[in-house]
This record gives sequence, C-alpha cells and structure tokens, in this order.
Amino acid sequence: MKILATLTLAALLSGCSTYMPQRYSASADNVVVIKALNVNGVNVGTFTTTVKVDSACRGAGPIAPPDSMSFEAYIQKAFADELKLAGVFDAVAPKVTLAGVLTKIDFSSSKGLTGGEWNLALDLKSSNGKSISATETYNFNSGFGADTACKQTAEAFLPATQNLLAKLIKNPNFKAMLQ
Repeated sequence: MKILATLTLAALLSGCSTYMPQRYSASADNVVVIKALNVNGVNVGTFTTTVKVDSACRGAGPIAPPDSMSFEAYIQKAFADELKLAGVFDAVAPKVTLAGVLTKIDFSSSKGLTGGEWNLALDLKSSNGKSISATETYNFNSGFGADTACKQTAEAFLPATQNLLAKLIKNPNFKAMLQ
C-alpha cells in the first residue's frame, strides 16, 4: 500500500511542465534597419491568427509564451518593442497602424535525430492599405530527451521571432507601409 501511495504521489508531482520562451528582447540589427527608414508615428494594432497552435511537445508539456500571452500577442509585442527602441513608435497620434495575421505557426522538436524547427508566417497590414508577408523557418538543435528538446524548442521561439520580424522590416515595401 505504501508503495502504491508513493508511486501515485511521484506521478502527481512529476506532471507536465510548461516550457516558455524568454520574454522578447529586440534585435539590435532590426532596430538599426528601422531607424534608417527615417519615419515616425507608427503604432501596432492587434495581431490575430488564422491557425490553431498545437503547443504539445513530446508529451512532456506544452510550449507557451510568457506572461499568459498567446503566440500572436507575443509577436505583436515584439514588433512594438522593435519600433519603440528605434524611436518610431507612437500610440497616441500615429500616422499609421500596423496589424498582423499569423497564418502559420508550428514547431517540431524532433526533426532528424536531435534537430528542431519553428515555422512562422505573418501577413502585415498597414492602415494606409499596403501589406506585406514573411515566412520564417528557423532550425535549431533540440536534443534527444524530451525535457531538453522541449526547453530548446521554447528557447528557439525568440530568435525565430526576431528573424521573422527582420524579414518584414527588410522587405523593400516595408517603408511604404509606414507613410
């Protein structure tokens, strides 16, 4: 009886973990590109998604952004942070507002033997009627064991997001969205 109680308690205490990406930190390269556009008065509106995110990772637990955010809210905040650090963000009296639709978000923590991959796609629309899209496939080393692989997968979401935003802001049509 004591063995059964011990095993039950161990099973309950070892329940699923939630693996979280770090809070977003802006990319210095992205900020430099935005500053070079020499624009101002940009606001960030709501980002939504058209897809359901399967956040389960190898049965070890889900991957979820920090602060109870959705993945699209994480990317929305990331974009706003990039614009703020570049000095072009204006939520009070913006010239334009950018909104986004996340059309793809999935990951694999077991690509090959120890690889992983994030796949992201975002449509960005300006209040001036212009729009652009970008996709990012971010490959990383995940690991063999579930715990390590899921931790690595969560940590890879931040650089995958930075790369996705870089593709948007480096798009030759991005500046036209800000005017």
